[in-house]
Amino acid sequence: MNPVATPFFFYLLAATMIIGGVLVITRKNAVHSAMALITTLLAQAGLYLMLYAPFVAGVQIILYVGGIMVLFLFVIMLISIERNMKERQFNHQWLIGIVAAAALGGLFITVYTKGKSLFPDRGNLSYAEGDNTQRVAALLFDRHTGMYMFPFEIASLLLLVAIIGAVVMAKKRI
Repeated sequence: MNPVATPFFFYLLAATMIIGGVLVITRKNAVHSAMALITTLLAQAGLYLMLYAPFVAGVQIILYVGGIMVLFLFVIMLISIERNMKERQFNHQWLIGIVAAAALGGLFITVYTKGKSLFPDRGNLSYAEGDNTQRVAALLFDRHTGMYMFPFEIASLLLLVAIIGAVVMAKKRI
């Protein structure tokens, strides 16, 4: 049984993500860019829910939208942006950006058109909805298969060091 509204919500969330991503890179105000990034991350969490990954969607909302983006907003407001607002928004690297975007678009079109031959059909995959969170927990915390806990902690430590560095740099300007 296929849900009726699934394509509609997929395209709605995908369009929200694309519009939010474009707004992130085109807004002159850094706070407005951060708010557009929050919208993009929330739409991505909606896509995770559509893929029957409630744990990943919850982590996306709590960790990225709730935690990291709030820290980004605090750092943006802490660092003096008046000097950055006076600088030119875009520099002279438009040609490189257009070439990179065209190459990425060509790659997407190639994978979309030749995807069946690039990735062979593996049959109908079924995902157990209730098993997802237990498998992630086993990968993180199990003694024998828990190989992702250390990289997870290293990533959080790097984020903490970056935020402390931004605060120290902002204090020197005050």
